[in-house]
Amino acid sequence: MMRAARAIALAVAAVAASGTVTAQTRGAAGSVAPPAQTVRIAYLDPLSGPFAAVGQNILKHFQVAAETATARQLAGAGVRFEIVPFDSKGSPQEALTLLRAIADQGIHYVVQGQGSHVAIPLSEAITRNNERNPKQAIVLLNYAAIDPDLTNSRCSFWHFAFDANTEMKMEALTDYIKDRSEIRNVYLLNQNYSHGQQTARYARELLARKRPDVKIVGEDFVPLGQVRDFSPYIAKIRAAGADTVITGNWGTDLVLFVRAARDAGLTAGFYTYYAGVIGTPTAMGASGADRVRQVSYWHPNVANNPLEPVYVDFKKRFGEEWYVLASYNALGMLAEAIKRAGSAEPLKVAHTMSGMKMSGPMGEIEMRASDHQLQQPLFISTFTKAGGPVRFDAEKTGFGFRTEKSIPTYVASTPTSCNMQRPAKP
Repeated sequence: MMRAARAIALAVAAVAASGTVTAQTRGAAGSVAPPAQTVRIAYLDPLSGPFAAVGQNILKHFQVAAETATARQLAGAGVRFEIVPFDSKGSPQEALTLLRAIADQGIHYVVQGQGSHVAIPLSEAITRNNERNPKQAIVLLNYAAIDPDLTNSRCSFWHFAFDANTEMKMEALTDYIKDRSEIRNVYLLNQNYSHGQQTARYARELLARKRPDVKIVGEDFVPLGQVRDFSPYIAKIRAAGADTVITGNWGTDLVLFVRAARDAGLTAGFYTYYAGVIGTPTAMGASGADRVRQVSYWHPNVANNPLEPVYVDFKKRFGEEWYVLASYNALGMLAEAIKRAGSAEPLKVAHTMSGMKMSGPMGEIEMRASDHQLQQPLFISTFTKAGGPVRFDAEKTGFGFRTEKSIPTYVASTPTSCNMQRPAKP
């Protein structure tokens, strides 16, 4: 009975994320069903080290998404999806070494997301590989590395971004902040790599335009995954008189940061990108209620949530939160591209996925052809006591996220400077 319930839940989520398709559905006009085969996808992210908890959690997201795509025959009858884990340890050098092994094993798809410091050299290495070894071509499905350069100055035909980038998220956050008159003094604390630096940059620029009366009273960058004690930073925030903190931190760097703020009794409001990521709700607890907000493309208490079955089932199955909508959008769009192309050959799939539009759980999604940045709505939500519209709490804390503002796709979208070089269609 539990297995049947799980299958139903996964099927509902797959239909919501990937559009209603069946094994008999044909894709684009003239397409043919792809041959029966196993499509292997390398999961290349930290499975050990300081960010292992996040990596292991998201690995399960992709494994469940692969199970769903296979069970629902989203790419056509007989097409199976298999996730093959590779431990990057959060290191660009390790990721590039593993990329060679991935290519040697004949794996043509890579999912990666933990760190733009990895995604940027990885995307560039994949582009070089595909130019030199077209028979070993690889497509990069980026679910969370959000440095805007990846879809602007360093864009690649072979790279597809399924999360909103840093600029898009800061546009949404500052659209919300501009109407919050209580915000006067802001402190910026971010990780010292490309995403953290871009978060600080766009916060300064967009606040100056939308709320010129707001003062940036302090700014710090912390080395990625190396700080164990954030109490000195909390002391600096308090001494600066900040009423608000903006941070793009994630993983252990956010968990330890909010835990230090809780322990020190810091009452400043937190505006975050990743408060819903594993471990962070537990670190916040009651101290984060009604003062921690996040920008995201989904959370479990969004209105008319079509992904409730998969969220509930994932929590029962693993005892962990399900929050990475990009895992379903990425597998759903990949499967649909394979179906429409009638092939799992990387070049054909990449050309098919470029510009693709399809139904997603929050509405229509589009992989913008000009830069391969997924266009999707965003939400601002507040961490608050469960009850009423907050039907699901996070990590058994008794607190969950409540939508404060919905940002439609056309508002969340930002321009691109990408000048993409496209290989000829096969």
